[in-house]
Amino acid sequence: MVDVSGKPLASIVSAGLSKFGKLEGKYSREIFLEATREAFAGCPSLDPRRDIKALFIGQMSESFEHQGHAGPSICDWVGLLPVPATHIEAACASSGVALRCAVVSIMSGMYDIVLVGGVEKMTHRSTSDATEYLAMASDFPLEQWNGVTFPSLFGLMATAHMDRYGTTEEQLAMVAVKNHRYGCLNPKAQLQREITMKQVLESRPVAWPLKLFDCSLISDGASCLILTNPELANRYTDSPVDIIGTGQGSGTIGLYERDDITCMESARSAARQAYGMAEKTPRDIEVAEVHDCFTIAELIAYEDLGICKPGGGGKLVEQGETQLGGSLPVNTSGGLKAKGHPVGATGTAQACEIYLQLTGQAGQRQVKDASLGLTHNIGGSGSTAAVHIYKRRE
Repeated sequence: MVDVSGKPLASIVSAGLSKFGKLEGKYSREIFLEATREAFAGCPSLDPRRDIKALFIGQMSESFEHQGHAGPSICDWVGLLPVPATHIEAACASSGVALRCAVVSIMSGMYDIVLVGGVEKMTHRSTSDATEYLAMASDFPLEQWNGVTFPSLFGLMATAHMDRYGTTEEQLAMVAVKNHRYGCLNPKAQLQREITMKQVLESRPVAWPLKLFDCSLISDGASCLILTNPELANRYTDSPVDIIGTGQGSGTIGLYERDDITCMESARSAARQAYGMAEKTPRDIEVAEVHDCFTIAELIAYEDLGICKPGGGGKLVEQGETQLGGSLPVNTSGGLKAKGHPVGATGTAQACEIYLQLTGQAGQRQVKDASLGLTHNIGGSGSTAAVHIYKRRE
């Protein structure tokens, strides 16, 4: 194995993000085109038809639009035919895993420039249909068949976490309040209004202790990145962001199979890989985007990433350490909770936010002088996890 420790693996030279929300009258491929247009506009020296050699696209479900074969469909609409287009499905981690595949393709020398992203169109379906399609990322015979949904699975995790560590409903609510605050500062976010602790705690129960405002949204949206070989990055931008660590882990598809449901071993494994490759520790990270599909997921992410000890997530958010101005701002985009969660788009949308932060383009939510960032993207109840570490090039 080639030693890549501490070295750039691939470089982001531009990023694009559609508006997240209810995008009526548009198919996934049209929404993804919006994201690519922004990425191409941000990299005027790049000729997409000439320079981009491959497309990696994350999309979770064929069911939402009754449309399979996403790779060539999207490749056609963004004007990149006949380059190879690869569709990656890893539930809500689809584009996080697509990003890892794209990085590996650059590292291998197979390609010098690729487009990677994700998309999902969900809001035209009923809540019950969307819930059913999302539940397909859980175990069929022993979870889906018995009526389990993802709110209930994460509700079980939250209950176990509260029982073992004393985590409170108030601490869960603090995650939602924080992320809504930053959603207000993100023009692409689906929800751009602040909420109060009282509103969260009094919102209707979904799967105790999770309430309506503890849960992310059904969303439409797309995101993408243009990646290059690090040696070529300065041809296309004066401010590339290098990806210096990548990790991926797997866990059981059924929550019932795990010895401990207060953590996700897949995320811990992915984080160890990424930190080791980057030669960084959790203390080095200056801004992070983590997978807050439910508020408990953000607290568990803090712990799995080593930002705090197991059980310390509630205290960390309570002390304000993950707010802007804290020791490690988390989910400055608004997170899945407020920015929105078009599941296939989430992984690379997280990377888009880190790219903006490390290039000083995050506006009112900018983390001052941020130079090192991290993304944490999970699929299902943590059956898949992808972690990436990013560094601003000096």
